[in-house]
Amino acid sequence: MNSEQQRKIGLTSLVLLALAFIAAVIVSNSLLSGMRLDLTENKLYTLSDGTRSLLSNIDEPINLYYFFSDRETSDVQFLRSFATRVQEMLEEFAANSDGKLILNIIDPLPFSEDEDRASQFGLQPVSLGGLTESVYLGLAGTNSVGDQEIIPFFQPTKENFLEYDVARLIYTLANPIKTTIGLYSSLPVNGGFDSRTQQPTQAWAAIDQAEQVFDIRTLAEGFDTIDEDVEVLWLIHPANLGEASLYAIDQFIMRGGRALIFVDPVAEVAGGGANPLMGMNASNSSSLEPLFSAWGIDYDPSVVTADNQLALSINTGLSRPVRHIGLIGLDANTINQEEVITAGLQSINVGVAGSFSLNNDSQLTMTPLLSSSAESGKLPAAQFQSLQDPSDLFDNFTPTGVQQTIAGRLSGHIETAFPDGPALEDATDFQPLLATEEANIVLVADVDILSDRLWVQAQNFLGQQLLTAFASNGDFLVNALDNLSGSAELIGLRSRASFTRPFEKVEELRVAADAQFRATEERLQAELAETERNLGELQAARDDNSSLLMSEGQQRELQRFLDEQVRIRQELRAVRRNLDADIEQLGTRLKMINIGLIPLAVLIFALIRWVISRRPRRSHA
Repeated sequence: MNSEQQRKIGLTSLVLLALAFIAAVIVSNSLLSGMRLDLTENKLYTLSDGTRSLLSNIDEPINLYYFFSDRETSDVQFLRSFATRVQEMLEEFAANSDGKLILNIIDPLPFSEDEDRASQFGLQPVSLGGLTESVYLGLAGTNSVGDQEIIPFFQPTKENFLEYDVARLIYTLANPIKTTIGLYSSLPVNGGFDSRTQQPTQAWAAIDQAEQVFDIRTLAEGFDTIDEDVEVLWLIHPANLGEASLYAIDQFIMRGGRALIFVDPVAEVAGGGANPLMGMNASNSSSLEPLFSAWGIDYDPSVVTADNQLALSINTGLSRPVRHIGLIGLDANTINQEEVITAGLQSINVGVAGSFSLNNDSQLTMTPLLSSSAESGKLPAAQFQSLQDPSDLFDNFTPTGVQQTIAGRLSGHIETAFPDGPALEDATDFQPLLATEEANIVLVADVDILSDRLWVQAQNFLGQQLLTAFASNGDFLVNALDNLSGSAELIGLRSRASFTRPFEKVEELRVAADAQFRATEERLQAELAETERNLGELQAARDDNSSLLMSEGQQRELQRFLDEQVRIRQELRAVRRNLDADIEQLGTRLKMINIGLIPLAVLIFALIRWVISRRPRRSHA
């Protein structure tokens, strides 16, 4: 066989191979059409069961408008990668909605009608610091009755909650009626009359903020029933509740109700308004002891959580501010960033708070939301009664080295505290619910967290009261109510893993190479220092008068160091070359797998499915 024939055979083989590849692609596209296989480690592209259940309950179509400045971000790769992740998640939502979600993908070019539409929805353009024009990366949704909800801008730092944020928007549009919140408080949270100043008082800013989002229904003092249409029970400082009220709360939770409960060992706002140094009284303490005992919750209203690391400084009228270990400024390290309610919150202030834990008999699970630092301990609540100098608290304070749970989410099986009904004179024919399958309760061991003085500053401007938040207490409240007011499926959603995955093997190679590089470099520096010392000693030992010229011994020592320096620098370059070679070799193996093995595996799978689909036809024939 001559060379010309070999060339023709080789060319023919290449053509046949190309045709076979094209045919394989066509066959796989037709046979595998509509099939989706998520091979990511954490199933990033697979919706949770809760989200699928939520989508199955959509009654009427919902329009989603995804605005992303595609052309404006052509050179911003990190944002484009995240935007692709968002789009793929939205497409997954639409694919599992049985046609009830209509997804529109829009690139709002500058000065276009699409940009005007994004602005009308309330989406927020974000400047990338001169890299490009302001860009959009947000979502708007509308339902059949004209309601609309938006996610102003998808933050890459909150990617773990991408599924929850989109599901929450869809749930709100599918259920447009405001959630009814049943509120009970032994404090004048809705405003009242201050007997000291003889002036009416404003409602708490936290209450005003919640009323903008929810339908707040106030429960009367001594309530013994909770209406069926109340979806979330909100208790603020439930001090000295009677058994009828406790039984009503118990049965509300037994029938699947959700609750947000604020109790406090020393509620400063109850004893002295905004002044934390004024005397306290018996109504400062609150608890739900019968219920807590039944749930297996350990909460001691006679004990306060103090924290030396997170203590806030207050002005007591003395010469300088004093650190108050009972007033705690929680930061991102003590605020759970993996929970929907608290993710992204950086600063929350609490005042003379308690703590929760589960006893050994509890069947519940408690997930901490707000915690103290490890430099915290417990002090008797009596020490905070009529406290004049916060520095006195340090006298008996000893950190335990254990973080205390100031706020937590309860989940799991829960049993009634009244298996025989309430012990009331007129209690007849009671048939209490004995247990519920899943509890949805958020407990907070502080009431002052809601008081204005710990998170918001009020200013009078042209007769209007302007509020400026300096902490995230209000966001924590609204997030908790918002989460509890969703469906059970929505509440069950937790953070997902990030799609940004590090190259762990490459990082291991780099770390090892850096360690070797630093060791070699340190050896070079040590030898340089040794050479300089030797040169100095040789110079000091000379007895001639020519101090400007090197002696033969100095020249030999210098030449020895220069030769050694060249050798060590060669070692440093070799370390870097070996690192690049190892990474290049790893990259080559990955390319072979991606280019060769993966398509081959897909082709084999498609052929197997084709063979299986052909068998029934032949047997039928």
